[in-house]
Amino acid sequence: MAALAPSSQDRWLDLNDVLRDLVAEGYLGQDDAETALTQRRSAVNIQLHPLEFLASLQFDDLKRPGKKLDLETLTAWLAKACGQPYMRIDPLKINVAAVTPLMSYAFAQRHKILAVAVDRESVTIASAQPYVRSWEGDLAHVLKLQIKRVVANPTDIQRMAMEFFRLAKSVSGASASEQKMSNMGNFEQLLKLGASDQEPDANDAHIVNIVDWLFQYAFQQRASDIHIEPRREQGTVRFRIDGVLHNVYQFPAQVIMAIVSRLKSLGRMNVAEKRKPQDGRVKTTTPENRE
Repeated sequence: MAALAPSSQDRWLDLNDVLRDLVAEGYLGQDDAETALTQRRSAVNIQLHPLEFLASLQFDDLKRPGKKLDLETLTAWLAKACGQPYMRIDPLKINVAAVTPLMSYAFAQRHKILAVAVDRESVTIASAQPYVRSWEGDLAHVLKLQIKRVVANPTDIQRMAMEFFRLAKSVSGASASEQKMSNMGNFEQLLKLGASDQEPDANDAHIVNIVDWLFQYAFQQRASDIHIEPRREQGTVRFRIDGVLHNVYQFPAQVIMAIVSRLKSLGRMNVAEKRKPQDGRVKTTTPENRE
């Protein structure tokens, strides 16, 4: 692991160093390493994280006969090499509302990091660049919290960052739109918004984005049910996965009601009906364009 030894200076992962250590430790053959270096020269491949690029080549894992060097295997190997904990990101275990305000999307993208947990004393940051540390001081200074680092799959970090920050932006935008539209402050008054068939907040672009995200996220997590539970201050959305309910997100009360109205509208149900159960049907597509 000499090539990936810790350094006091920022150092982005280099494919040559990664290949050298993988060959030295018996994960990869020299011929495969040379093939990887040759293919890396293309304009498309050079943009990929070194681990993503290697995983895409599907080389045999010489330490696990019959298995491939997949991205999770390579990520776990990198974590061990750099001495940082390995984490497989489970979005259902992340409090999205708590971690997204900790940094801007631009900051997260620039440094290729993602906040995955926070408490009163520390914040846990996932990264696939364990030798880049310049951002730690700035973040610790702003948050006044100890920085704990973990190594995670670079694809997951990128995808989760986009989803989390897009959702947070939509929730914030929907809340702001609702406040401008009405000064109603309590739950009973908010219910009156559904009294007309024209529900302006239900068609708000932010609400449309949130509902679309809920559907896509439910598909990704293989949820059988989506539970929407309005409360006076905050409403909760939960997914049923393998018979167990998991908290997904807590929305402001006015946003949760707009989500319900949007779903009713999509399902061709009576938006004004608040007491009787209704049946509706919604057809949508997954990210893979499956209905």
